[in-house]
This record gives sequence, C-alpha cells and structure tokens, in this order.
Amino acid sequence: MRTAVVVGAGVGGLAAAGALARTGWQVTLLEAADRVRADRTALVLWPNGIRALQSLGLGGGLEAIASPLPAGGVRRPDGHWLVKPRPVPADRVPVLVHREDLHDALVAGLGERVEIRTGIRVTRADLGDRPAVTDGRYTFAADLVVAADGIDSPVRRRLAPESTVVSTGCAAFRAVIPWYRAPDLSTDTHVWSGEVLGSGYRFVAASLGERGSSGGSTRGGIYWTVTAAGAARPEPPATQLALLRRWLAGWPSPVGELLAATDPQDLIQQEVRELRPLPRGLGFPGGDGGVVLLGDAAHAMPHHLGQGACLAFEDAATLGALVAPASPGEQLCAAIGSYSRLRLPRVTTMVRQSRRMSAVLRTRGRLALRARDVALGTLTPRLMGSAADVAAQWRPPA
Repeated sequence: MRTAVVVGAGVGGLAAAGALARTGWQVTLLEAADRVRADRTALVLWPNGIRALQSLGLGGGLEAIASPLPAGGVRRPDGHWLVKPRPVPADRVPVLVHREDLHDALVAGLGERVEIRTGIRVTRADLGDRPAVTDGRYTFAADLVVAADGIDSPVRRRLAPESTVVSTGCAAFRAVIPWYRAPDLSTDTHVWSGEVLGSGYRFVAASLGERGSSGGSTRGGIYWTVTAAGAARPEPPATQLALLRRWLAGWPSPVGELLAATDPQDLIQQEVRELRPLPRGLGFPGGDGGVVLLGDAAHAMPHHLGQGACLAFEDAATLGALVAPASPGEQLCAAIGSYSRLRLPRVTTMVRQSRRMSAVLRTRGRLALRARDVALGTLTPRLMGSAADVAAQWRPPA
C-alpha cells in the first residue's frame, strides 16, 4: 500500500490529499488547527484553476457555487475611468467562489482513503531512508510527504532554507457582506464590479451570486477587498474598519456603501508576504520516495493577480498525475523530480508577473501617480493580458 502524508488542510492540501486518495494512495492529512475549516471570505478562480479542479474530478459541482465575474474596469478615487471595461473571451472569464463552499466541495472529495488528524503542528521534516514529519510528540513516516503548510512552512525551512519570507509592504482586508445586509447597488455591474486604484490603496468588489439566490445561506453576498500600503494593523477589527472608512472617504460608489454595510465580524486582515527567492527545487527525492512543496509553501507571492489558489490546484493536479502510476522506489523518486522540473519554471513566471503588477499598484507620490495614470490605460491591459495568457496556457499533464 502506497502511503502519503499531506501537511496542511488548506485548499491546496485538501486538493492534493483527494487526488492521491483517488489513485490508490493511503493518505494521512495533518492540520495544525483543532478542526479543518475555511475563512469566511471568497477567492477568484481563473481558467487555469478551474481546469485544474476539473482534472482532479472536482469540477462537477463548481457551477453550483461559482459566480462568473463580469468585465470590470479601473477607476480613480474621483470616479474617472483609467481603464474602461473590455469584453473578455469566454475561455478567459474568471469566477468567484466563497471559500467555505469550495472547502466543503474539497472535503467531500477526499474519500475513505484519507485519515484527518487535527491539532498536529508539524515542526520538522526529514528525508532519511523514509520521509517523515514530526510535531515533537508523534512522527508520521510515508513514501511521500506533501508540504502544503503555507508560507511559514517548517518543512520548506528544513529542505529549502535559501527561501525566506519577506513582507511586500502592504496588507489586505477582505469581507463578504451577506445579502440580508448588502446595500442595493446600481444594476450597472461594470461600475461596481471592477476596481478603484488610488495612492497606496486598491479597492475591488464583486458579487457572490444574485440577491435572494442563496436562500437562508449567509454565503451569498458582495465580496470586497482592500489592499493598503503599509504594515498590518494591530487594532481590533472595529478600529480597522473605521480606518478603512476614513482612508477611502470620498471614493466613488459603491466603496462607501459597502464599507458602511460591513460589520467588524465580517472583516479579515492579512499581511501580504512572499518568498524571496523561490526554492531552488520543489521536489526532494529521498530513500524510496521524498517530499514535495505545494501552494504557498512552495511559491507564496503577492496576491494582485489572484493566482495563489489556482497555482496550488495546478500543483495538486500535476502531482496527482505524476505519482498515480508510480511505485515507491525509482519510479516515485523520478516522479518527484519531474514535479519539480515541471512546476518551478511555471510558478517562477507567475511570480514575476505578480511582482510587476505589485510595482504598479504600490506607486506613490503626485508625479509618479500622474505618470502611472497616464500609462495605465495601456500598461494594465498589457500586464493583465500577459498574465491571463500565461495562466490560460496551462493544461493538466496527461
């Protein structure tokens, strides 16, 4: 019986555990928290992420929980259009999903070959004769270890110490306003489903389904996110929300209406960090198997292109396909090496694209902002178009 240990029960870890179990692996899924759960926000799935989920056999229920995102433009804080909405080809349209809905779908796809162990905070990994991880109390050895334990991954620190976590100099604030509290907005979705870009601040909003479509569920509503230059705020959510309302006062509709309708309990803040440099490899053969890095543990990057979860699903789909026919020993070690060779160039390209967009969004100062706004009409579509091209090029391995 081939065995695997997956460290981390985020969306990437859940996808990887399910992919391995469906091809005959016996999987132990380790989660540091006391239970497996998702936060109350949403995420964007681009076509590559959707394609990866479909290849994992998880695309069937996606239509029920996903809301296509209409083409949105970019406005200044005074309401002036910097980039007007443009038609998007059908094969490039992203969708928005509530994290809890996606989480439920991933958990439902795990199957009987996955054993979930909560309260296990892995502190160390070793290759040795057989890959293993430990939390200091228990040791879990397997033919394959998948480190999907996030940007602060202890497994990556052990195997790829050259890659360190650094701040990008900004924080992200996110919330989903349930429909029963959401304001009635203009029927012109182009006006409020795009983004507003100011000096050091970026506001993006989109709808999770249609009003009334979620029945008694609180998972439908309006999702918004603010990226703010500077360090994460230490204050409680109520104070953070008050600061956001003050910082974005006078911005065009629906910014003020959405912030006013948000409760502190809706708000989730996250410091935006990344890995610099990326690990030299994403797979580490050892003994008859080895360890692979997946998701943010492998390639955490600025969130501006919305590719974090999509790349994690690509990782899971690629890994699942490569190790499905592999037996422990030479075959599995070769599959782990192939995973690294396939994924590293891909994620390096996406990280480079994300950092370029990050530089655009961090522009400060009157003259720099004026130059950015003049160039944005051509610069942003070119950057976003290039990123969309790179994302759309990915296909699951045969």
